[in-house]
Order: sequence, then C-alpha cells, then structure tokens
Amino acid sequence: MASPRSANVVGSGPNGLAAAIVLAQAGLRVRLWEGQGTLGGGLRSGELTLPGFIHDLGSAVHPLAISSPFFCTLPLHAFGLRWIQPELPLAHPLDHDSALLFRSLDETADHLGPDGPLYRRLMEPLVEHWDDLMSEFLRPLLHVPEHPLLLARFGIRALPPVTLLARMFKTKRARALLGGLAAHSVLPLTSPGTTAFALMLGGAGHARGWPFPQGGAQALTDALVGYFRFLGGEVTLNTPVQHLRELPPADLTLLDVGPPALLELAQGRLPESYVQRLRRFRYGPGSFKVDYALSAPLPWTDPQVGRAGTVHLGGDLASLTRAEAAPHRGRLSGAPYVLLAQQSLADPSRAPAGGHTVWAYSHVPNATQQDALPQLEAQIERSAPGFQSLVLGRTVSSPATLQASNSNLVGGDVGGGANSLWQLLARPVLSAQPYRTPVGGVYLCSASTPPGGGVHGMAGYWAAQLALREFR
Repeated sequence: MASPRSANVVGSGPNGLAAAIVLAQAGLRVRLWEGQGTLGGGLRSGELTLPGFIHDLGSAVHPLAISSPFFCTLPLHAFGLRWIQPELPLAHPLDHDSALLFRSLDETADHLGPDGPLYRRLMEPLVEHWDDLMSEFLRPLLHVPEHPLLLARFGIRALPPVTLLARMFKTKRARALLGGLAAHSVLPLTSPGTTAFALMLGGAGHARGWPFPQGGAQALTDALVGYFRFLGGEVTLNTPVQHLRELPPADLTLLDVGPPALLELAQGRLPESYVQRLRRFRYGPGSFKVDYALSAPLPWTDPQVGRAGTVHLGGDLASLTRAEAAPHRGRLSGAPYVLLAQQSLADPSRAPAGGHTVWAYSHVPNATQQDALPQLEAQIERSAPGFQSLVLGRTVSSPATLQASNSNLVGGDVGGGANSLWQLLARPVLSAQPYRTPVGGVYLCSASTPPGGGVHGMAGYWAAQLALREFR
C-alpha cells in the first residue's frame, strides 16, 4: 500500500510541533510553516519588560507537559530541556491562612487536617494510576477505553460541579484549594465537569508536579524543534499562510489553527454543512495578563506562599465562584481569580542578580477592552502588601494583545475554545474523528480539537496518527 512521502504543518505551537514530529518519525519530508518570527505559538519566552528579565509570553507552568504520554517518549533532555520543580507546586492564600498543595499526597492530606482523609481517598487512585489515566484522558472522549473501570471511576467523580464536591469538605482550606484548581477550566464553578479539572490538576501535582522549563517556556519549544530538525524536518518562519493553495503540494497537511482560521485557509473548499458546524463553535472568556520585573520577591503575608511556583489568588470558594461567574456575564470581577507564577524563585536564570519575574493573569469577558489591571493588582496586594513598590517594569497584555500575538487566542481565550461539556465532546464538531476535515488529506490539530487546551501536544499526536492511518 502507498505511504505518504511529504507533509505540511501550519502553526508551530506544541500541537503543531507534536504533529510534525510524529510525521517526521514516520519518515515523511515535513515542512513546518510559522507566520511569526519565532516558533512556539503560546509556548514562547522573551524580555517583555527589562533587559535580562525572561518572561513567558503564553503558558508558564506545565503539569500536563511533563505528564504527556507523547512528550514522555521523546529525548527532549538531549536537546536542552531541564524541568525545574518548585518546592511547592501550589499555594492558595486565604485571609489568615493558606491552602498548600505539596508534591506528597500524604503531606497535603495532613495539611488539610480534618479533610485530609477524604482528600486522600479522592486523589490516591488517580496518583497510583496516573499514567493509565493520562492515556485515557488526553485523547478524544469518544473512544474505546483501555482502562474502562479506571475511566468510569474517574468520570463518576469528575462530572459534578466543584461547588457540589466542595460541600463534602469542612475546611476553607480544602474548599479553596479545590475551587482554585477547578477555576483553570475557565467555566463558572457551578458548571458540570469543573470537578474534573480539580482532580486532574491536583493529581498532576502529586504524581508529576507542576514544573516549568529552566530558562523559560521557550526551552520546551526549542527542545521540540531541535528534535524535529534532528529527524530531518524543515522550518519556514515569517510566512503567514492565508489559504491552502499557497502551500506546496504534499500528501498530508495538518493545521494547528482554530475554526475561524480553518474557515479562511480552506475557503471555497468546505461544504456548507461543515462551515455552519464550525461557526457554532464558541470561545470562552479571555485573559488579561501582566508580566512584572521586580526588585525583590513578592512580600507574601504568609511566607509559605513564597515556596510555591504557582499561586492562586481569589479567596475562599464563595469568592472564587463569584469571580469566575462574572466574565460569563460580560463583566469584570471586582475581586478576580488570579493565576500567578513566580518562576525566578526556583530558576535564577530568569532575572538579573537580585531581580525577579512574576507572571499573572485573570479571566475577563472575551475580547473585552476594559482595563482589568487595577483589580488584578489589588488581588496581589491583598496577599502581598507593598508589592507595587518592588515593580521595576510591567507589560500588560489585553485580550486583543494576546490575539494579535497568536491568532489562535480568539478574544484572548487561551484554551482554544470554551470547555463546556458539549464542546469537550464536539471539538470543534461532533465526530468520531474530529481532526479530519472534508478536504482530502487536510487535518486539524489545534487546541480546538481533543483533548483541548494545555501544553501536552496530544491533539497534534492524535491528528497525525489519524492522517498516517487514513492515507495508508
């Protein structure tokens, strides 16, 4: 039977790079096309504020990358990747206390006091079977499971809203910890399925940690690109592709783009029924991101927070619930949920001697033009009073700024589309093979396909596997 000989991959985010590597491993001549001057999409780093301060332009902390069933098979350390594990994966300050997630499940359970036994029972099966769970979770929902009992057990616990799960816990610490984890879904915390995000991210913290690449997120991109080139892959930069006809002939074409870009790239070649289905795809809230160059570490009221790589700000579960509901109602929250990373505490290479970097963002209405900086900085100030006196420089990225830097971030949505239960199933359309497009040999491999957002490369992996299988 015939085998494909050549392929084009458009877009160099983690999914595009994963797809390109799979195709190159299969022996194809692969060319990667990138419209920007640097590779990586949402996985890039640069001096956004002052010289010597290295900030992550998109994602910063990567619990799913280190757990990725595909990335784990690649020799990325041979191409310079070094993971840094902060002392604590996560801290969540409260008014007079903090909820802490330790690498150790037992230590976290002990920290949660009377809620410890229940937390341990919830997380222990996930941690013990982490690799098997990742192989089931990071793929299309519509598949024949290899571990049906494990998946069923997880699904039963994961489907309810996190606000319902939290009722089982007695302490503010445990409820806030779960709420902060679930808020990564960018859904109202009363939505079904938000518990899945709390379980997956909490389990990841215990099973693999919440690490970041030494030197910045760009190091992960550079390692992937280095391996791709080692396999013979070729790269073309600064070349935006406006339509499929602009690409050279190839047996396969994989597109690391969202539905709006697919409609433009394949204009005139898609049946109207498919076009209408793509147009029903919805994006979630946007992000309002701020990068700081500081003269000293953040002055946390609770020194324990300074041990964590990632910090969730937003208070108790009730406050988090109000904050995450606001963007879905078209409003800025007066006290937003803020995700904050302080990588330079564990990675001094991120800043000049004595300096520090901080990466932070909050959820805002999609494509909003409102300024969310006062609310975001007020949340940091509540837990780290006086932090603004340490600011040497800041760079603000609104939803429009984020989309301008990466067209896949439509309206500032960093997840590639809303994470509603329907769109986890129909991503971007309801299909047993959602990567396949009606154009022969053309496949979609972005975060707008399963398993969705996050740095794991699995959308690219599964799309490339399908493309190879169907060609043959």
